[in-house]
Amino acid sequence: MSEDGLISASTPAPPNDSLEDSRNAWERHPDNPYNWPEPKKWRIALLVAAVILLVGLNATSVTTPSLIIAEHFHIADTAFPHSYWPVTIWNTGAAIGPMIGMPLLENFGIRTGYMILYLVFTAMVIPQALAQNFATLLVVRAIAGLVGGVLQNLLEQVAPDVWATDKQRNLPITLYTFVYISGVTLGPVLGAVVHELSWRWVFYIQLIIYGAMIPVVLTIMKETRGPIILSRLAKTDPTLAKAANELPHPKITALLYDAITRPAYLLFTEPVVFFLMLWAAFCFGLVFIATQSIPQVHQANYGFSESASGLIQVSIFLGEAVGFLACLPQNSYYLRSAKRNTVDPGTPIPEARLPLSIPASLVGLAGGLFWYAWTSFPHFHWMVPTIGWAFVGFAIMVIITAVDMYIADAYTKFAGSAIAAVALGENLFAAWLPLATKSMYTTLGFQWASSLLAFVALLLTMAPVVLLWKGEVIRGKSKFIREAKGG
Repeated sequence: MSEDGLISASTPAPPNDSLEDSRNAWERHPDNPYNWPEPKKWRIALLVAAVILLVGLNATSVTTPSLIIAEHFHIADTAFPHSYWPVTIWNTGAAIGPMIGMPLLENFGIRTGYMILYLVFTAMVIPQALAQNFATLLVVRAIAGLVGGVLQNLLEQVAPDVWATDKQRNLPITLYTFVYISGVTLGPVLGAVVHELSWRWVFYIQLIIYGAMIPVVLTIMKETRGPIILSRLAKTDPTLAKAANELPHPKITALLYDAITRPAYLLFTEPVVFFLMLWAAFCFGLVFIATQSIPQVHQANYGFSESASGLIQVSIFLGEAVGFLACLPQNSYYLRSAKRNTVDPGTPIPEARLPLSIPASLVGLAGGLFWYAWTSFPHFHWMVPTIGWAFVGFAIMVIITAVDMYIADAYTKFAGSAIAAVALGENLFAAWLPLATKSMYTTLGFQWASSLLAFVALLLTMAPVVLLWKGEVIRGKSKFIREAKGG
């Protein structure tokens, strides 16, 4: 390690080996993650995906018994939805955590940090289950969100570490989006199934699941950062020393500064990042808005209990699952676009990520919300408005996948910062938008409140339409995109 605590390459290179020979030795080395067998890569990816899904359960499972928890701690919801604070505080932590945690993991190594984070996250479930007052519950959920937010973003780091090309990474990144969204979608379902025992059992069940996963995490998770592995191997293998010596050694303070400031700068100086963030964040926020809207509508119209209302979220998950399958041919369409790229021949066109997202936004997102709005009457069977949420779930999956992949393709070496800006917006929308849901549905009525959301969805659909029409021109005017391409 260097004095900054980052990657060190202190082993001197043997004088007879050229830098090119050393690089080639690393490229062919069996410990290079790009050279790992596919089953090993997928074991790690599937483990990380499973943890992402499980972490998401902790974010939203508290929404189903939220009123019971509020009553237990003598918290009133009359003037303001204070019962939603445990979710707000979790998502606020999840918005902040990755900006600090991801650069540290990237430079100190994934495996050790990942295991520490997982153990801390699991430990934070204990005080959630045993909390004796509302303040304690909020504090430990803030810590859980800080740590959980990092765990939720790890597959986006691991996939580029072990798969070298877009074609190889398409499926893992699509899977990442699916488990990221479906975890928070299924949280209320877990709460609905368990909370009749006691609201504390919502957390006890999670603790059992997370605890059972600890030996799996310790066994399967490996270091995936190539520079970290290279630096360690170079200490005992002289043929790798020169390749290790050329690794960058940035100061941790500079890394953290860039990790915090660059996403904010991109967000407010790059219109593409800003408007795609609004679109994706609105979609992600809808998952959390549903946790407030569905109980309000179904309890008023159909007399559903909190448990039955929580189970309605399954419809959103089913839509997301169909959306995941729909993204697979969209990925193939993107790869085929390389043949018609006249500006950068052989490279897929970033805008080829977007075609499916436009009808998904118009029909699935806006259409699903309008359907939900104008079927939210007692004389319709409860399944009828529920279908609307299935369409919304489909759209959420397709849109967030398209946004993340488009930004990664367009901003290349700044992709991490651009995606971090979008993730920040997603978590802040999820944290704070639902606080207004109950008031909005009470004031505007079920039909016009959902219609307002549908009109916003229609307006945000303009973002991909404009990019599909003028994306190449817009990218050409971006300072960050030009710099990323070396222009």
